[in-house]
Amino acid sequence: MHWFDTIGDRMAEYLKTSMVYITTMDIYDYFEIFIIAFLMYYILVWVKATRAWLLLRGMIVIMVFLLLAFLMDMSTIMWLARNVLSIAVIALIVVLQPELRHALENLGRRNFLPSMIFSDSSHREQEIFSEKTINEITKACVEMGKMKTGALIVIEQKESLKDYERTGIEVDAIVSSQLLINIFEHNTPLHDGAVIIRGNRVTSATCYLPLSDNLGLSKELGTRHRAGVGISEVTDSLTVIVSEETGKISVAYTGGLERNLDSEKLREQLQVILNNKSLEEHSGSKRKRKGKRRSKDQQEQGLK
Repeated sequence: MHWFDTIGDRMAEYLKTSMVYITTMDIYDYFEIFIIAFLMYYILVWVKATRAWLLLRGMIVIMVFLLLAFLMDMSTIMWLARNVLSIAVIALIVVLQPELRHALENLGRRNFLPSMIFSDSSHREQEIFSEKTINEITKACVEMGKMKTGALIVIEQKESLKDYERTGIEVDAIVSSQLLINIFEHNTPLHDGAVIIRGNRVTSATCYLPLSDNLGLSKELGTRHRAGVGISEVTDSLTVIVSEETGKISVAYTGGLERNLDSEKLREQLQVILNNKSLEEHSGSKRKRKGKRRSKDQQEQGLK
């Protein structure tokens, strides 16, 4: 068959050209191939976790079809593909804009450059979360949970939330349980929307947050929980949510949601995450304290 002979000739020509390239390659060429393979692997890992995965599968089907058209020398189809390619690249960027933005934000969080160049350490020092603020937030959430008052509290960390503050009303007050309960009380002017906390101060109320489009979230979760997860997907903030229907407390962080927390669990989450400690470090120090307490009790029993 004619097209089969054409494919064989093209493959033979390609292999002959490849052998020429292989003989002229040096160590830098192999290193370049390794870098490209490494980047392609991580791009595919990133795409697998986004909605772009289905789009990529569709693109692979189209590429296979174009490859067959090229091997079979279908000139009309190849002419159409060349003319549509420039428009398709722009359309692809528009379609994948949310995913590309999220990927660039994740890249910016990795601190490849010294943090002292882009951050003001003295300004951040004034915004450290205190134990008193943790206690006030915990107390307010527990009380609102008992009264089934819905609440959405976003706590800023390293990434600024000023863009979301502009959507609300400026408050600029010290965090207290009475203030938070009063803000989220039904039929009050500031109860609808989110409260943003920076350091030990409530900066804004009635703020609008982006909703998460994560299909893995439970269908029983409402807009308040999806907004809490949504802001945690695009920033490094921690969000505390109190359900208006059940009164249960949840925490959203890095796109995840931990539900049905009591006061101790909530306080522990705030202390661990907002003090930039890992859960392993926290649990390890907790085991050490228990071990010391146990040895002390054993010594006291021995003296008795």
